[in-house]
Amino acid sequence: MLISTKKNLHSRFHARTVQVRYDPNYEDKGNDYPLPFVRWTEQRNFEAILDMMAGGQLNVKQLITHRILFENATEAYDLLTSDKSALGILLQYSSPSESRHTSKVTLNPEVEYKPGEPVIGFVGAGNYASRVLIPAFKNAGAQLHSISTSGGINGVIHGNQAGFKEATTDTDALIESDTVNTIVIVTRHNSHAHFVKQSLNGGKNVFVEKPLAITHDELEEVKSAYEEASQSANPPKLMVGFNRRFAPQIQKIKSLIEPIKSPKSFIMTMNAGNIPADHWTQDIHVGGGRIIGEACHFVDLMRYLAGCEIVSVQARRMGDSDSVEVSEDKAAIILGFADGSFGTIHYFANGAASFPKERIEVFADGKVLQLDNFVKLKGFGFKGFSKMNLWKQDKGQKECSKMFLDSIREGKRAPIDINEIFEVAKVTIDIAEQLRKQ
Repeated sequence: MLISTKKNLHSRFHARTVQVRYDPNYEDKGNDYPLPFVRWTEQRNFEAILDMMAGGQLNVKQLITHRILFENATEAYDLLTSDKSALGILLQYSSPSESRHTSKVTLNPEVEYKPGEPVIGFVGAGNYASRVLIPAFKNAGAQLHSISTSGGINGVIHGNQAGFKEATTDTDALIESDTVNTIVIVTRHNSHAHFVKQSLNGGKNVFVEKPLAITHDELEEVKSAYEEASQSANPPKLMVGFNRRFAPQIQKIKSLIEPIKSPKSFIMTMNAGNIPADHWTQDIHVGGGRIIGEACHFVDLMRYLAGCEIVSVQARRMGDSDSVEVSEDKAAIILGFADGSFGTIHYFANGAASFPKERIEVFADGKVLQLDNFVKLKGFGFKGFSKMNLWKQDKGQKECSKMFLDSIREGKRAPIDINEIFEVAKVTIDIAEQLRKQ
């Protein structure tokens, strides 16, 4: 009976907890629910367990299967995947005076760095960082020093796998490090401008995953920091991860249309897929919305292919409807260029997954180019060119990272002109503001 009662209580507590589990106001912003409304939130459950453990009412000794010294903490994470018997792993401090708030864990103490080479500190270790950017930088010969995350766990896991020297939760110390000369920022979008400014003020080279900023005020602050840093004897480089312009098929398109002097027409269709309205990327204060957070890729790509300044911006989103939670991510954007070229970006979150995710078309001088999903490129009307197909998708991430690192090694300009970086950031924010006023 007692066991049954405990199960029933657990079920009721769990059911009430689940109701608030994915509420961003609770999960991300820390706004707890009033006690009469939800008795057992995750936070209160956690506090109750800790109180019971402190008072000796809850005995967890039988759950502890391993005890590992704190300085060998990486072994604990290896056990989670290698030892099926691992249940409770206790990290032990080697001395009573050792701080429980240690912010840094040494992962690979034997790592040494070549002088004059980029020494990298990563800020952020989410999916894109761990699966794409860290491998891309590593393959390009980056010397990986520190990886910083807010909680520490992801930093230790991915840092150990990739060969970083250390993992930390102290981002300020990472950016101020005398050893690290290049910062890669892969955090939530509302923190990008802050970390870029901090890194530039510290004289560090910066690679920031898009977007550069989510408001005009943030952008102006970044520009000021860059201009000030540029006055130094060894000015740092600023790069945004607009990888698509470095993709091999985009490079081919560029080479085919560059000799054409007449204006060009572009159509870029992004079958972006649905993201729930409560996801952080949809929050204009955190992710900036999907136009600023994602469509900026295609503003940059069209700017690169056109090869001249953007002189006009028009945008239209889907009309408001009770059946559509978010309308901003279903929009058409028309850009005009200084040479008379123009293009339309169709950013649609309401399409079928079976349709190509990204389709790029260029119309110029009686010729057409069509690229599907960065795999199949077709040419129509070009002498000596009809297609360029790849065995697998290549959106240019590896080449983007390599060219950035090479620019540091060789003392050359950053791969993307700084004026284009600031131009694309401003235009993208302008587009989002237009859409929000409709």
